[in-house]
Amino acid sequence: MSTSHPTDSFLALSESKMYRDYAEAFVQGTGLPLVLASPETLWLTCHEPAQRNPFCTLLQVEKPGCAACYSLQCRVEHDAQQDASTLQCFAGLYETAVPVRVGEKLIGFLKTGQILLRTPDPAGMVEMAYKLGAHGVHVDLVEAEEAFSLIRVFTEAQYGSLVRLLSLFAEQLAHAASALMLAHNPGSSPVVGRACVYIQEHLEEPLSLGAVAKAVHVSAAYLSQKFKHSTGMNFVEYVSRTRVEKARILLENPNQRVSEIAFEVGFQSLSQFNRAFKKFTGQSPSIQRRG
Repeated sequence: MSTSHPTDSFLALSESKMYRDYAEAFVQGTGLPLVLASPETLWLTCHEPAQRNPFCTLLQVEKPGCAACYSLQCRVEHDAQQDASTLQCFAGLYETAVPVRVGEKLIGFLKTGQILLRTPDPAGMVEMAYKLGAHGVHVDLVEAEEAFSLIRVFTEAQYGSLVRLLSLFAEQLAHAASALMLAHNPGSSPVVGRACVYIQEHLEEPLSLGAVAKAVHVSAAYLSQKFKHSTGMNFVEYVSRTRVEKARILLENPNQRVSEIAFEVGFQSLSQFNRAFKKFTGQSPSIQRRG
């Protein structure tokens, strides 16, 4: 596993408004941790201390527990090179990594977990205590059982839906990463890269070629020419595609109407949204949601 520093594009992505807004909503809405981890630096603890549940915090005080966590992170990242991977730790909790890829390039992993797929019962508590002892983790069992009972429990279907949601968000992050890579690639136009990042962060607003050109301090004619050359799409196509990618994520929420999503991602009418969605995905928003 490499110990090099994360790339500039990864750092920019992890600090982007898109990621920060989504991570905040995910953590608040689910009660689960979420981190965007670099594939070039394995985090010894995959989640921020403030997000870690009391049981995992208790285990990581002990060296065997920390080593077991490190081993799990290695395995889950190894298995998530192409698709999402969910593995179970020695104590029975599940961890998930979802890859963020731009073409063949692995940008990072969205990581969540620290959950159970069934409610702990007395037999489960005994099994958990046995596993701790077998791995050389010596903690106060009363404290461990109390912390274990507080772990979030999901059904397999519920957790599968959350992982699906993360996979869709990973696709949107990959789209943003493409823009960031344009901005940091000496062989491409940094102006287009800055424009793409601006578009990603202002999707809900009216976005004209002139307004975006002004935001990145160039003329509209210059941006239009460079945009097509760098992205293979004209300005309008790129904006529509980016809005559709965000809409695909929002459609995972069954409580939000399609019309609300259309306006939230910046489309001016439902018919405009439906046309763009079918153009870029091959199906209507309603079929996407049922699928």
